[in-house]
Amino acid sequence: MPVFHRHLTQSFPRVVRGEGCWLFDDAGKAYLDGSGGALVANVGHGVIEIAEAVGRQAAKVAYASGAIFANEPVAELAEELDEVLPESLAYSYFLCSGSEAIEASVKLARQYWRERGEAGKWKVVSRVPSYHGNTLTALSLSGREHYRAIYGPLLTEFPRVPAPDRYRRPHGDTWDGTAVVREIERQGPETVAAFLAEPIIGSSLGAMAPEREYYERVAEACRAHGVLFIADEVMAGMGRTGRWFSFEHFGVVPDIVVCGKGLSGGYAPLSALIASREVVDTIRDGSGAFVHAQTWSHMPVTAAAGVATLRYLKRHGLVGRVASMESEFFDRLEKLRAHPAVGDVRGRGLLAGVELVADRATKRPFARRERVAERVAAAALANGLVVWSNAGHLENGDGDILMLGPPFTVSTGEIDEIVARLARALDTTLGT
Repeated sequence: MPVFHRHLTQSFPRVVRGEGCWLFDDAGKAYLDGSGGALVANVGHGVIEIAEAVGRQAAKVAYASGAIFANEPVAELAEELDEVLPESLAYSYFLCSGSEAIEASVKLARQYWRERGEAGKWKVVSRVPSYHGNTLTALSLSGREHYRAIYGPLLTEFPRVPAPDRYRRPHGDTWDGTAVVREIERQGPETVAAFLAEPIIGSSLGAMAPEREYYERVAEACRAHGVLFIADEVMAGMGRTGRWFSFEHFGVVPDIVVCGKGLSGGYAPLSALIASREVVDTIRDGSGAFVHAQTWSHMPVTAAAGVATLRYLKRHGLVGRVASMESEFFDRLEKLRAHPAVGDVRGRGLLAGVELVADRATKRPFARRERVAERVAAAALANGLVVWSNAGHLENGDGDILMLGPPFTVSTGEIDEIVARLARALDTTLGT
């Protein structure tokens, strides 16, 4: 029986081994993992101590329902997270994917307001472009229109505002946070439960980082209007931007944080919903239970992967290493601007977006039918480099972005190789 892959007309190299920043297929070809897959492999491939921690836990107890039992790995993971979180973020709920955790965060926000006696608050304001997951509520809140189009009848219509885009819209109400504030007021704060955003926007806008003032203004408005701030840290969190969480760059503390991807470094499917003491205590002192349950929540084996990954990050000082490598990483990526199709290179830490354009002077994008981002990513893979492509982020469906995010252990020589191989892929696909 054939495997049901996402892309049904494409053949895939068969990966058999990973080591550090490298993957190897069954033909012996080596691939430099310039994006950590889907921005997941933050500690690198083949870390034996993490694999052994997962194996030891599986030998003890692999699964026990989180609705019936507590378990040691889950308690340890909550403690490890507690060490790197602001004091107000006090409770962790563990799941398997970012999409699941986003769904849970929205349900938690709704239940919180209902238990406070404000049942009219259900709307969640999000942004366009954005991406928060593929489950239906997460997709409803995402500003990735080509993903949403086919499922339109199944989606809930939430209010959305333009995301801050320094490259194309460096001024105005989308850049300073005013658009978010006005939308909350337009909807009526008595109907708005939460504002959802990636503090540093991931693949949907190519590692776009607003100014500090944007989130200061938005957070102030959320407090004033009784709106929870949900930070989607699935891609940018767990050290990827040189801080444990990307919201730390902006001097604000969310009410709810969602993380995944680098939480387990790719060694097991793991995500977390982390909520403030105020939110969870309100439910504890009210109905006494979060109306949400999933079979694989609080699973011992996946939590063991998270514990081992966080301890590895801390023991080797890898989040600090990301911060110290930021200048070097982006200095080298600047060489890509020599290609006329590279319109912008941006990001923080070891998270970078390379936006491709047909005309650099006017910032005119390639037409979507040309599938430029996908073709460059395919050329890079043929050249032994893994990059992550994103397409269609502009209002008319055009737009091409390549995402880079190597493991935190990447060397200077490997960064040079990432840049050289990507430059060759650009030349192969688009000419010089």
